[in-house]
Amino acid sequence: MIEKTVLVERDGPVTLIGIDRPHVRNAVDRDTADALADAFRAFDADSSASVAVIHGRGGVFCAGADLKAVATGHGNRFAPDGDAPMGVTRMRLSKPVIAAIEGHAVAGGLEVAAWADLRIAAQDSIFGVFCRRWGVPLIDGGTYRLSRLIGTSRAMDLILTGRPVDADEALRIGLVNRVVPTGEAVRVAVELAHELSAFPQTCMRHDRMSLLEQDGMSETDAAANEYHHGLVSIGSDAIAGASRFADGAGRHGSFDSTTRTTTR
Repeated sequence: MIEKTVLVERDGPVTLIGIDRPHVRNAVDRDTADALADAFRAFDADSSASVAVIHGRGGVFCAGADLKAVATGHGNRFAPDGDAPMGVTRMRLSKPVIAAIEGHAVAGGLEVAAWADLRIAAQDSIFGVFCRRWGVPLIDGGTYRLSRLIGTSRAMDLILTGRPVDADEALRIGLVNRVVPTGEAVRVAVELAHELSAFPQTCMRHDRMSLLEQDGMSETDAAANEYHHGLVSIGSDAIAGASRFADGAGRHGSFDSTTRTTTR
């Protein structure tokens, strides 16, 4: 029987996807990578799911690829196309993903965290390119996502030294978005996911995609691409939102669930 190493739970429009291999600090082997990829494909295809939260069970986010499996010839998938070694890091989903990080998010685990749209880190969390010491490369997006998140100079520091980065430094350099008390990362991430789920979804998703797609574009091309996405949102969410505003919702800076609707 294949060990079930990825647990999927639903909380209304929020999908929680948890790596469940605490005995190896949630290191990801081939089967786990495949299961993660399948779980996120199912999330993206589910019209009733709006936001996903990825986390690690047992107080650790993810220690990267399972090097013991690699050493015994049962390593992760390694090919130039298709799913990435960690399963998910080549995917561009149509919906947001939040990483809820407790404990270590290192090596490939750091790359998975960087793949997410937002990162909520517990005060005890530790980040780092710990694979530096074993000669294992960053091959799940780390070399380009880290530089885009925190800048080339800081990314170079982390990549060359492999040093640990605590939660406070991670927040200061922009590696994470919020730091919360230890043990609270999943709860806060789920609360944030529900907040995002309450917004008009078409507009939020197209604004998100426009931001992702603009990287590497000229300003002219990025503006044209933004316009293309905006047309979809105007035809879907904007007229209804403007009507709610005209009827009195959201005046004077009010910003609560009464000003939002969810459309798909």
